[in-house]
Amino acid sequence: MHFTTTIDVASLKSLIGNPGVAILDCRFDLAAPGAGRQAYLREHIRGARYADLNRDLSGPVTSSSGRHPLPAPDLIAARLGELGVGDSSQVIAYDEANGAFAARAWWLLRWLGHAKVAVLDGGSRAWIAAGGALDSGEPQGGAVQRFTPRIDHEAVLSTVELIEALKDQRRLLVDARAEERFTGAVEPLDPVAGHVPGAINHPFAANLSGDGRFLPPDELERRWLARLAGAEPGKVIAMCGSGVTACHNLLALELAGLNGAKLYAGSWSEWIRDPKRPVTRGK
Repeated sequence: MHFTTTIDVASLKSLIGNPGVAILDCRFDLAAPGAGRQAYLREHIRGARYADLNRDLSGPVTSSSGRHPLPAPDLIAARLGELGVGDSSQVIAYDEANGAFAARAWWLLRWLGHAKVAVLDGGSRAWIAAGGALDSGEPQGGAVQRFTPRIDHEAVLSTVELIEALKDQRRLLVDARAEERFTGAVEPLDPVAGHVPGAINHPFAANLSGDGRFLPPDELERRWLARLAGAEPGKVIAMCGSGVTACHNLLALELAGLNGAKLYAGSWSEWIRDPKRPVTRGK
C-alpha cells in the first residue's frame, strides 16, 4: 500500500524498519531556527533523518525572493538522497503536531515528481502518545540513495505568473496565514502587513481538529467547497507568508478530493519585496 497524503500512527508503526521507507523529521520553529534540530537530537521517530526548513527544504534567500524560496531541484534531489530518499521510497514526513512544516516536504516531493510521500497525522506528539519507538542523537549508517527529480512545472507560479493569472476572474488566491496577519492587524515576521488584493483567507489551522490532526475528508470537502464558493479547485492558487503553510492547504485540498491547485511559492514575503506591488489591509 502506498501513502500519498497522510498516514496514521498505526500504519507508520507497521513500516518502521522497512528498508523502502524514508522518514523525515521536519520540526522547526520560525522564531528559533535551531530548535527543531535540537528536538531531533533529543529524540525522534526511529530511523528518521532531520530535514531543516531553511537549509534543506528551501533555497538561499535573495533580494527579490521570499523568506523560503524553492530549492534548486538538483540540490534538493542530492540532499534527499543523502537523507535516504530514493526513487522508489515511501517517504513519511512529520513535525511536532499540525503538519505545517511536514506539508512543505510533502509538496516539495510532489513537485519533484515523487508521489509516494505522506504526512504523519498528528506528528511526533501523536507518535509519542501512542508509544511509538524513538531514537536519539545523530543517525548511524544509512546508504545514500539515488533520487531523480521530475519537476512538475505546472504546480507552481512565480510572482510574474501570479500577476498574469489574477487577470482571470476564475482564479482564486487563497492565503493560509492566520486572520490577524491576513488583515494586517499584526505582522510578526514581515516588514509590511496586509495581503495581496483579491486574495481570500483560509488559515491552515481551519484544516485541523483540536488535537492537531486533519479533519475527516468529508468535513474538509465541506469547508473547502464553502470557501471556494463555486471556484474550480484547479483554479486555486495557494499562498501564505513564505510558501510553507500554503502547502498545508494544498494537502487539505488533496485529502478533500479537490485536486489541481497551485502554489505561489514566493508568497507574501516575496510579493512585498517590490513596493510598487499593491497591498490591501482589512478583510
